[in-house]
Amino acid sequence: MALELRHLRYLLAVAEHGNFTRAAEDLRISQPTLSQQVKQLERTVGVQLLDRTGRSVRLTDAGEMYVQYARRALRDLAAAERAVLDVADLSRGGLRLAVTPTFTAYLIGPLVAELHTRHPGITLDVEEMTQDRIESGLLADELDLGIAFAGPHQPGITGTALFTETLGLVVGGTGPEVRRDRPLPVQDLGTYQFALLSGDFATRGHTDAYFARHRISPRIVVEANSIQALTEIVRRTPLATVLPDAITDDHPHLTPIPLEPALPARTVTLLRRESGYQSAAARAFTRLTEDLIRARGYAPAPAGTGPEDR
Repeated sequence: MALELRHLRYLLAVAEHGNFTRAAEDLRISQPTLSQQVKQLERTVGVQLLDRTGRSVRLTDAGEMYVQYARRALRDLAAAERAVLDVADLSRGGLRLAVTPTFTAYLIGPLVAELHTRHPGITLDVEEMTQDRIESGLLADELDLGIAFAGPHQPGITGTALFTETLGLVVGGTGPEVRRDRPLPVQDLGTYQFALLSGDFATRGHTDAYFARHRISPRIVVEANSIQALTEIVRRTPLATVLPDAITDDHPHLTPIPLEPALPARTVTLLRRESGYQSAAARAFTRLTEDLIRARGYAPAPAGTGPEDR
C-alpha cells in the first residue's frame, strides 16, 4: 500500500492526544477508521509505531523516531505550498507574525498600517505571546516572523537587530510631585507605590531584575496583564509604573521620571527560523519595518550586537 499524507497526520494526532477516541474527534473521522489507517501505516513501514497495551496509547521507540521525520515532512510540505502560492509582486500572500505584548501598544499599529498601504493584497495574522512561545512557533513553522528581544535564542533562531528600546519610570497626572532638574536616585523608589505589568511580560522581568540589582523592594499594589489597563490605572491614580519610552511618548497624560541609574536598554529584534523559507511577504515586511523604524527616529541597535541578531 502506498503511503499517503493522511497516514502521517493520523499518526501525529494519536501521538498528540495519546488516545484514539480524542484523536478521531479532532480529525472528525470515526475511531475504527482512524485505527485502521494507522495499522495500514504500520504495515507499510514494517514496524509497530504505537504501544496500545496501556490505558493510554504511546509511541514505541520506533514510533518516536518516525514521528520526528513525519513532523518535519509535513512542515516542509506546508512551506512548499506557501512557496508555490508566493507571488513576487505581492499582489497577494500571507504573513504570520507574533510579538511580545508591549509592542502592540506602539509598534504594531504603524507597521500594519504601512503594510496595508504598500501591499493591500497581503493578509496578516498577528498574535501576542511570550518570547519563548514565539521562538517555538518559528521552529515549528507556525509563524513566519516574530518581534521580541535580542538573545540568547533557541538553536535554529536568528534575527535582525532593529532598534534600542529604553524604559523609564512613569507617573500620571495625580502622581507625586516630580523634580525635573535632576534624575530621581534609585534609592528613592522605596517611597513609591507601583502598578506593574504581570510576570508573563518580558518588561516585568526586566524591571524586577533592575530592582533586585539595586536592592529595591517595590511596593506593588496592582498587577495588570494589559498595557491599556495599566496606562489607565496610572493615569487616574498616584501609582507609578515602568514602561518603554515609546509608549509614554504616545500618552501625553503620562509623565516620565528620569532615574539614576537609568533602567538598562534592550535591543528589539526581528526573529525568524534560520533555515526557514522566507516568503515575499516576509521579506517585504522586514524592509518596511526597517524603513518605519528609521522614519520614527528610534535609537539604533548598539554596535557589537551578537551575530545571531544581525
